[in-house]
Formats: sequence, structure tokens, C-alpha cells
Amino acid sequence: MTDLLARHTDENGITTLTLNQPDRRNSLSMSMLDALLEALNDVAKDDATRVVVIAAEGKVFCAGHDLREIRDQLDSHDFQLALFKRCSEVMQTIVNLPRPVIARVAGVATAAGCQLVASCDLAVAADSARFATPGVNIGLFCSTPMVALSRNVSRKHAMEMLLTGEMIDATRAEQLGLVNRVVDESQLDETVYGMARTIAEKSGHTLKIGKGAFYKQMEMPLDKAYDYTAKVMAENLMADDAREGICAFLDKRKPEWKDS
Repeated sequence: MTDLLARHTDENGITTLTLNQPDRRNSLSMSMLDALLEALNDVAKDDATRVVVIAAEGKVFCAGHDLREIRDQLDSHDFQLALFKRCSEVMQTIVNLPRPVIARVAGVATAAGCQLVASCDLAVAADSARFATPGVNIGLFCSTPMVALSRNVSRKHAMEMLLTGEMIDATRAEQLGLVNRVVDESQLDETVYGMARTIAEKSGHTLKIGKGAFYKQMEMPLDKAYDYTAKVMAENLMADDAREGICAFLDKRKPEWKDS
């Protein structure tokens, strides 16, 4: 554990990264972003980790960037550019991580905090959670959060959130596709870690192939996407785990993954 970020890996290979600065609303300061990036890069090389959960201490999941820090550096264009580039690097690292990432959202997720939720592969929210991209209200349009948001929800819904800056509740976030499930807060951990355990039981090698292919094909025209994924599936069949999985299914037994 650090002052900013707590890390724990359980017996199922589920690593939880917990934003640990509730007194600062778990804001994505430069130091918090550095801690997240270091942890994510470490997890990417950790064979013991099969699934990652991003959580937060306190009543706020993440309020976005630290506005006090931004105000203190208002005259430094270099710092501001470095801050937003570092945040973008963290979000891309989540997308490119060879492990599935689940956001466990309790409380408010705004601006870059909403971006963090949108960047995760899956998200489960407590029914009390709320979301917004309110930068427009303070004269700072949520342009980098917009990248992740617009890749999760439709254009018009993304634009509504970005242009109005208004808060939406968890049920609306689920309707828009920003989160997968909304549950009573008392059921949040059971739902998040139940989902994580289900995923952790799969072949790690297969999950890595599938996650990478999912995001890559989304940026392609339809015909190119089919050409690409046909090659991915053919190569996937050459893997030890694909052969083991097929044989186990036909033999009516549980597969023994080698993660290769």
C-alpha cells in the first residue's frame, strides 16, 4: 500500500488497485496518475494476476483531475500538457493491458474519473453512483474524457453529457452503456468479484488474445475486421489452451489451462 494507491491480489488472481486518497476525492493528480501507471505496468508483467479491479476508498470514486494542482500550475503550459498526456497514457495502458479490467464504482465519477470508468473493459456501479463530464461548467471542456466516453456511448448521448455537464445516475449510465450492471451497494463487491472470478477461471492466454483483438477490430472497416479476426482465430487454434479447451469440452471434463 502507498499513500495514494493500495494493491491487493487474492487467491483467485484478482488484483485490486484502490484509489486511496478520499480526502482529495481520489482525484487524478500527477502523482496519482504516476502511481496508477506504475501499478498497471507492473500488473501487466505479473503472471499471478488474471483480472484487475479498479476501486476507490470513500464516498467519491474519482472526481477527475486535481483542480487545486491545476490552479497552482495555471501559468505552466508544459505542466498542463504533461498532465493530460500522462492521463491519456494511463487510460491507454488500461485498454492495452493484457488482463481484463473491471471498474468497481461507488459514489461519484466525474470528468477524468468518468473517463477512468469508460476506459475499463467492464464496469459495475452501485445504485448510488453518479457520473458526469462537467468541465464545460468551469470553462474547461472535457476533451480527453470525451475520447473514452464517445467510444462507450452513442454520439448524441456523449454530446449531451459533454455539453450540459449534468450528472446522470447509475441507471441512466447503464442504459447508455457506460456501465454493465447496477446493483444495490450492499451487493457491489459480490457482483464485482463474482464477475472477476468467472473471468479469472478462463485461459489467460485466450483472454489476452481476445481483449487485444476486440479493441483493434473496432477501429477497422467491416471487411478488414473480418479478415483480421479470421487470422486471429486461426492463430488462436494453434495455442495449447485452445487445443486443451476443445478436447476438454468433447471429453466432458474441466480444462487445465497452461496459459499458452
